[in-house]
Amino acid sequence: MKRSIVCAAGLALLFGMLLPSCSKKGDAGQASSGSGSSAAEAKKISVTFAGTEAATTGQSRMMQAVADRLNASGRFDATVQVAGALSGDTDALVTQAKMGINLVVPSDPGRLASQFKLPDLNILMAPYILTDPAALKKLPDTPLFKEWSAALEKEGIIYLTNMYNGFRCFYTTTPVEHVSDLKGLRIRGFGNAIGNNLAKYFGFANIGISWGEVFPGIQQKTLDGCEVQVATADGSRIYEVVKNVAMTKHYMLQSAFVCSASFYNSLSASDRELFTKTVREAAVEYGQIIQDEESGYYENMKKNGVTIRDVDINEFKKAIEPMYVNNDLGFSAGLKERLFKELGQ
Repeated sequence: MKRSIVCAAGLALLFGMLLPSCSKKGDAGQASSGSGSSAAEAKKISVTFAGTEAATTGQSRMMQAVADRLNASGRFDATVQVAGALSGDTDALVTQAKMGINLVVPSDPGRLASQFKLPDLNILMAPYILTDPAALKKLPDTPLFKEWSAALEKEGIIYLTNMYNGFRCFYTTTPVEHVSDLKGLRIRGFGNAIGNNLAKYFGFANIGISWGEVFPGIQQKTLDGCEVQVATADGSRIYEVVKNVAMTKHYMLQSAFVCSASFYNSLSASDRELFTKTVREAAVEYGQIIQDEESGYYENMKKNGVTIRDVDINEFKKAIEPMYVNNDLGFSAGLKERLFKELGQ
């Protein structure tokens, strides 16, 4: 696979994208000035895939694969910026897309739920609700997904698809075998309703900082660990500062790919179909690749002196049950049952 992932920071580049170079609907038949080759280049649709994970992770490689396939069509000029090159804050990247910059950003359902005040979206990543990655292949065709998509489009964002990105577990400086072992620990987690409620019922202090601050935070002992998926932990060499992993698998992390609504709606029908199809097919493909690669990452953790502990997941599930009894996430009545029915589960 061609490796053209760019990892150089540049806010100037980000704001340079405010002037989209893609042609609008109906422009394809208009004559262009200059040479034939220049006209062909001008008609290409510029778009940047921007993420915070390291270039080696499945999420980053998936975005590069999509960019390569779009570019091979001759219709797109797609580039990829990862490892926080444009911003280490996912919410900030989504906001830039909302403003109209030609960005595709991998967020996650919990972030989107908090950022755009759509609490029902939390169901996709709520602890111990969705546990089968195969369900994500069906998700874009469900009425629920289409309802969420319509709500996000009103906010200036197009919801493209979700990709499996690993089960999240606890990476800590002290061993964790039981829920009680988390009590009082300072753990970097999601700074949203899902993350805050997980911390509430598991008993740890949730520190919602950017991922780039985690390694030095653990190193400097201002953090006792993090909850994260193994590919990201490995790519960030977290094994150098923590030596314990508790296999709680409390979230099935999903990369929720979104893009600018103004960009998406500027595409012709055929370009929009190609763009959406390419992203969705790659999400299914790389979701499986991520699953297949996880065992290798865990083996690398062990080689670097990390102890991986299996835990009684039922104990952790039981600890989180009051969150659903109290409806702390503010779900609509019957949401879980409706989601499972639409997914055929």
